[in-house]
Amino acid sequence: MTIDLRELEERARLIRRHIVRMIGAAGSGHPGGSLSAVDILTVLYFAELSVRPQQPDWPDRDRFVLSKGHAAPALYACLAERGFFDPAELGSLRRVGSRLQGHPDRALTPGVEASTGSLGQGLSLAVGMALAARLDGASWRVWALLGDGEIQEGQVWEAAMAAAHYRLDNLAAFLDHNGLQIDGPVREVMSPEPVAAKWEAFGWRVLRIDGHDLAAIREACRLARETRGRPTMIVAETVKGKGVSFMEGRVEWHGKAPGPEQLAQALEELKG
Repeated sequence: MTIDLRELEERARLIRRHIVRMIGAAGSGHPGGSLSAVDILTVLYFAELSVRPQQPDWPDRDRFVLSKGHAAPALYACLAERGFFDPAELGSLRRVGSRLQGHPDRALTPGVEASTGSLGQGLSLAVGMALAARLDGASWRVWALLGDGEIQEGQVWEAAMAAAHYRLDNLAAFLDHNGLQIDGPVREVMSPEPVAAKWEAFGWRVLRIDGHDLAAIREACRLARETRGRPTMIVAETVKGKGVSFMEGRVEWHGKAPGPEQLAQALEELKG
């Protein structure tokens, strides 16, 4: 899909507006980590992934696994704008009977590749998908997005070891490195640092980027595609709550919905 940086910026702004509006309407959700991941997901869905929205189960599609499943609002907004379902459906987030539950459900939502939410499991799913592609001789790629608090889970490192052992160069992952988790700063809760050195020690190619620089994200995707013989981890430095001034860098916005006045302010700030 051909799209320039200006178009990507507008897409990202629209995605952010969808996120705060849908969480505000639901009265619950996770705005902080959804907003920090927007630019990564925007590049993936509008410039990188080979998908067919009208044919969600197209066999040759690229796969994306949102391992940090609480950032589902960002994924849903991207899927809707990419054409998997009507954006009007976004207003049903977290409602009884909705296809858009608080965490992604592959059985419900078109375009969702994996049901996630129990943190630490998504990379294992992505590794399995990448192995399946290799066994089938398929050319599609697998992408995943993890949170920095999430990598405190041991299963992440088992998956990391397996991916390198099997030389899965058709797998790339982004780490949404916003420095905050529900209990506070990641470094204080259970520090995973030095992050880049750990992934390198596990045999991955590691790239470090500004996770809000759309051009840098696109270039990292290109480098990941060209990497041979090992998987790629893209450590993306991000800001929790990015785009909404009173949410940026504030741990209390990990899992809290904005009230009516806060929602109005957020939407005003995101007008562009």
